[in-house]
This record gives sequence, structure tokens and C-alpha cells, in this order.
Amino acid sequence: QVNLVESGGGLVQPGGSLRLSCAASRPTFGPNTMGWYRQAPGKQRELVATISGDGKTNYADSVKGRFTISRDSVKNTVSLQMNTLKSEDTAVYYCNLEGLIFGLGRISSWGPGTQVTVSS
Repeated sequence: QVNLVESGGGLVQPGGSLRLSCAASRPTFGPNTMGWYRQAPGKQRELVATISGDGKTNYADSVKGRFTISRDSVKNTVSLQMNTLKSEDTAVYYCNLEGLIFGLGRISSWGPGTQVTVSS
């Protein structure tokens, strides 16, 4: 099993920036995908961004040009740099890992989430 823990959430004013980080409990080498999802009050959970083990990225249209996802295989982390934040970005952000991990097998894991609040 792989545990995921998010950090970096908080309160920020519109137009500001935050950097979220997700730490895995073990190495995540392999053909898998790590990503960030978010869920705002009264709304369903939605995909924000994903990144494969080979570095291929994908973003939701609502965050393209503002958010950047990255992955560090040495530190076993995935990060989300969020710039030009809007009130609509307010949500609980969850880290996700899906796919194959070398030495472990297929895995699906979610972090407990971290709150991001964008408000003046």
C-alpha cells in the first residue's frame, strides 16, 4: 500500500499563489499517474491535473495556464503550483495515485485532502 499526505493548503487572496505538495510513503516508480482532484462545497469531485511517470501532464480547462503539476521521483512527491488563484478555486484538494508501482503492483490511493480557500 502507498499512503499519500497533502500539505500546503491555506487561505489566500484572489490573484495570489499557493503551492501544494503530496508526499508518498514509498517510491512511486512505474507506469502510473499521480494527480490532483478537488471538491468544492455542493459540487462533485473534479480532476485538476495529472502527471504520468514519464512526465506527461494533463490539465482541466479551468486551470490551464495558471496551475502547474510536477513530480519528483527522488523525494516521492507530486506538487501543484497554483497561480492567479480565483474564488472558484476554493475547494478541498486531494492527491491521487493510480497505476503500477515497480516492486508493488497495481495501486489506487488517495490522500485525506487539504483545504484551499481563495477569499479577500
